[in-house]
Amino acid sequence: MRKFKYFMLVLIILVLFGNVSAQSADEILSKADSVMNAPSDMVAVEKMILIDKDGSRKVREVKIYQKGSEKRLIRFLSPADVRSVGFLRLAADRLYLYLPAFRRVRRIASSVKNENFMGTDFSYEDMSQSEYGKDYKPKLIKKTENQFVLELTPRAGADVSYGKLLAYIDKSDYVVRKVEFFDTDGNQVKILTIDNVKKIDGYRIGTEMEMKTVKNGHRTLLKLSKIQFDQRLKDNIFSERNLKRPE
Repeated sequence: MRKFKYFMLVLIILVLFGNVSAQSADEILSKADSVMNAPSDMVAVEKMILIDKDGSRKVREVKIYQKGSEKRLIRFLSPADVRSVGFLRLAADRLYLYLPAFRRVRRIASSVKNENFMGTDFSYEDMSQSEYGKDYKPKLIKKTENQFVLELTPRAGADVSYGKLLAYIDKSDYVVRKVEFFDTDGNQVKILTIDNVKKIDGYRIGTEMEMKTVKNGHRTLLKLSKIQFDQRLKDNIFSERNLKRPE
């Protein structure tokens, strides 16, 4: 009888563990998405450094406005040749680019979402990504002492260009620390690393990010500063009309 009870206890633990394992990937990704979108809104200044394989650099400065997980406005402040260029995201399929030289707003077609944004290593798709769980189905493939490693594959009907992602998520705070991007043939094409994670006004955020293109070694380094959360941003900030206004 004692052996039978022990066997049943082990069986129950195995069943429960199996169910947790099956559900844990969705839970982990959901928590990571919720951490990314925890503030109601955000305003920040971002230094954007484009680095060639030979080490030569171009430095730009932009201002970012974010509201919820959908609305995002990015406006270039310097240098002069890109000043007032703007990018607006209203939804995953509603992306806009403003080029002051032409004085018009251009809607970004889905067919060009995988093109690089303003010479950076981030595509328009990367710039608009805000919730991985909407587009990707997660699978927990590895646990380390400090991180979960999820394999993310596109959900049916998702408008994404990547074949899969590998997301490295910190166990302590569910902040995404690294993402590896693969094309539909399984080749690694880009690597995003997120560092210098800080707690600001109760929110955890990575203040330094680097996107590297594997093929040519080009990198884009982003450094956030003057970060402000929960500023009660108005919806009219995120409009085509406001996109054309200088900062």
